[in-house]
Amino acid sequence: MRFLRQSLIGLVLAALSLGLLAYAGSIVGGAVQSRLSEEPRTPPARERVFAVAVVRAEAGTETPVLEAFGEIASRRTLELRAAVAGRVIELADGFEDGGDVSAGQLLVRIDPANAEAALARAEADLLDAEAEVRDADRALVLAQDEEQAAQVQADLQERAFQRQQDLQERGVGTAAAVEGAELAAASARQAVLARRQVVTTAEARIDQAKTQLARARIALDEAQRTLDDTTVTAPFNGTLSATSVVAGRLVSANEQLATLIDPGALEVRFRVSTAQFSRLLNEDGGVIAAPVTATLDVVGIDLAATGTVSRASAGGGDMQTGRLVFARLDTGLGFKQGDFVTVAVSEPPLENVVRLPATAVDASNTVLVLGEDNRLEKVDVAVLRRQGDDVLVRGDDIVGRDVVEARSPLLGAGISVRPLQPQAAEASDAPLEPEMVELTDERRARLVAFVEASERMPADAKERVLASLAETHVPAQMVARLESRMGG
Repeated sequence: MRFLRQSLIGLVLAALSLGLLAYAGSIVGGAVQSRLSEEPRTPPARERVFAVAVVRAEAGTETPVLEAFGEIASRRTLELRAAVAGRVIELADGFEDGGDVSAGQLLVRIDPANAEAALARAEADLLDAEAEVRDADRALVLAQDEEQAAQVQADLQERAFQRQQDLQERGVGTAAAVEGAELAAASARQAVLARRQVVTTAEARIDQAKTQLARARIALDEAQRTLDDTTVTAPFNGTLSATSVVAGRLVSANEQLATLIDPGALEVRFRVSTAQFSRLLNEDGGVIAAPVTATLDVVGIDLAATGTVSRASAGGGDMQTGRLVFARLDTGLGFKQGDFVTVAVSEPPLENVVRLPATAVDASNTVLVLGEDNRLEKVDVAVLRRQGDDVLVRGDDIVGRDVVEARSPLLGAGISVRPLQPQAAEASDAPLEPEMVELTDERRARLVAFVEASERMPADAKERVLASLAETHVPAQMVARLESRMGG
């Protein structure tokens, strides 16, 4: 009985389980059919709005600045060379590399003994030539007097011959007397001719004596020049460079002794492209006198000098591109020949142009401006110059409108944006104060020792740096430059 009862209970429980499973399956199937029969519902789409930084496009007058790299050179550079060969017996006290000399100062003296001897011989030859001229003059006077005496005798003999002829015609004289008088007259005339030859010879002697005198004077002048060439003087105020001679050394003719540089007549030479050079020309094709600023990065401080463009090279240069331009510097304090500097040339001002960040213009020279409902519009502009991180553009459609500061692939025409105006603090024209740091005694001492031991820094720049280091607060940029060169 127990077995039968448990079997019935098991069958009842199994039937209930199968019924519940069938009911659950029907519920799930109905839910799936109901879901599949429903129409799909799409949620409303929302437009994405981007936040962009904008700048106001203001038209005005801008002065483009052309930047290039150049080299400092002197407009007056003279090679000091020995005009004659000999031994150097005297050097000026400042005859050394970097020595300052003044105009007319004696720099080098070469042994003048041979030149003085040659000058003395030339003076003696001149005295001989002058004596020969005087002797020839006296000989000419005597020859002329003898010619006159011979002419007087010839005249007397001719009158005697005429008298004998008259006597013969009157029947008083004889033929022999006439012939004797005629022979005497002929001899007198021959004597006159001989004296004329002597006078001609005396005149030729005078000409030869004058020629010898002229040659003697030329030789004397040449000897004097040779003597003067034994001394080398400075033609202008300047600084010596590349000195290569010492006292007692034998030098040859035309040997270079040193180079004299005028530090007050400096210029900077720099190369620009042909397109940049065309912007420095006037209507006549000449180079304009554009303002120039040359900057030299020295340890801890920047040296700067102003000037103007003076000329351009006549040729482009072998295996070179662009044009070589020269600018004359007004002051060259701290600059030396051969310095590598940065050159900034102010081009002619441009009217009615807009200065924008370089990131606002794409490769096709278009910008994005705000339109109605803060939607972007694409506007074409003409790019005139690129100035570092900025560009100078011209376009009437962007003046007075807000321009997107930085382009991105997500931005384009018709995109809705939320403009971000620049902060008032950034728009302020107040200059920013340089960052200052306070140095410890040990750090200050290391910097001062480095500056004092530096041989490349000019004396005036070294004084300014030391004066800045003596202050309580020192510019952080100057400290960073000094420590970068110290290797700290």
